[in-house]
Amino acid sequence: MERIWSTEIRQHVGERVRLAGWLHHLRRLRGVSFLILRDAKGLAQVVVEDPAVVEQLAQLHHESVLTVDGTIVAEPQAPGGVEVRQPSVEVLSPAACPPPFDLFRPVVKAQLPTILDHAPVALRHPRHRALLRIASASMAGFRATLRSMDFVEVQTPKIVGAATETGANVFTVDYFGRPAYLAQSPQLYKQIMVGVFERVFEVGPVFRAEPHDTPRHLNEYVSLDVELGFVRDHTTVMEVLTRVLQGMVSAIRDEAADAVAQLGVVLPEVPQPIPRIHFADAMEMIARETGDDLSREPDLAPEHERWLGDWARREHGSEFLFVVGYPMSKRPFYTHPDPARPGYSNSFDLLFRGLELVTGGQRLHRRADYLAALAARGMNPEPLSWYLEAFAHGMPPHGGFAIGLERWVARLVGAANIRETALFPRDMNRLAP
Repeated sequence: MERIWSTEIRQHVGERVRLAGWLHHLRRLRGVSFLILRDAKGLAQVVVEDPAVVEQLAQLHHESVLTVDGTIVAEPQAPGGVEVRQPSVEVLSPAACPPPFDLFRPVVKAQLPTILDHAPVALRHPRHRALLRIASASMAGFRATLRSMDFVEVQTPKIVGAATETGANVFTVDYFGRPAYLAQSPQLYKQIMVGVFERVFEVGPVFRAEPHDTPRHLNEYVSLDVELGFVRDHTTVMEVLTRVLQGMVSAIRDEAADAVAQLGVVLPEVPQPIPRIHFADAMEMIARETGDDLSREPDLAPEHERWLGDWARREHGSEFLFVVGYPMSKRPFYTHPDPARPGYSNSFDLLFRGLELVTGGQRLHRRADYLAALAARGMNPEPLSWYLEAFAHGMPPHGGFAIGLERWVARLVGAANIRETALFPRDMNRLAP
């Protein structure tokens, strides 16, 4: 017999089928026992009445790997309305010891550090698996939307000779006796590729050596990057981002409906257009309404992002809000200034449910402007000569953005800690598993 998935058994009522998976749970009652078998798509209930089979299963630890041949029977009281009867069981791989926590319970009864320590087992739990399903659907929607807009997927180097974003928060590596760094982002390379394909995107890891130990930061995460040429200004980039988010939500709804239902996720509506507010207006409004003195630090603190998120829901009925025009002093050297207000930039942050989710904007595209920007910041252009070469040979007005995948999923599902949505998180204290 060909193996079928647990989600397919309703199509085979009256037939004898083969299932394969893990011993998720065994409930022993006086006259009958119930084996719950778990595979990659769900659970199947197997009714076990033969005392020899019951005893065979009772000798196994949870998570042992089995095949089960049995007949599918309609049973209204069973989960999904069907169950497997008259089973024969083959043990493919007995578990050597019990799992560190019960995976058959609705949630893992352990603290997050313990769950992360035992991630190879914890990730099998249906709830944790659902989080990864939503991440997978998000990436699928991201890719599909951009491909429909004639974007080309690229993969850029993750070992680089110069810091992408400037600053000291980079991981240094020994590259055959020379200093090198793990890439903070694909920014410089994806800009170069605008000169090749005009529209590019990448899904890949980035590395930030920032000494943060907070529920919203990781030192390695998956970045969903986009760059496109021949833009009017940053508003073109915002329009593309809006379409991408709509595509990601649609893909989650279509491809991860079971995960959404299991986690009780309320998917957001992505408005067209997403409301926006200028940074200066936001700062003025926050200072007026909260009494906070924001004159010393021209930036939005997390509590200010939350305040703006509440304001956007209240005033616009939107869980998304663009904050545009951040000060140039707070943006990287490649950021294009606002021609009408040079102290501010043609850039934006997108807040989602009161948290910064996306940063993006228009970039400089003339070589002379780059040399002036680097000089103004006291930066030596020589280490970036390979990057500046693209601008010596003509580059169109362009811009882009980046979405942190784990932060997106965490905000979407209401996770208290971004580590819950990372496959094997890397932070200041964790290098394994």
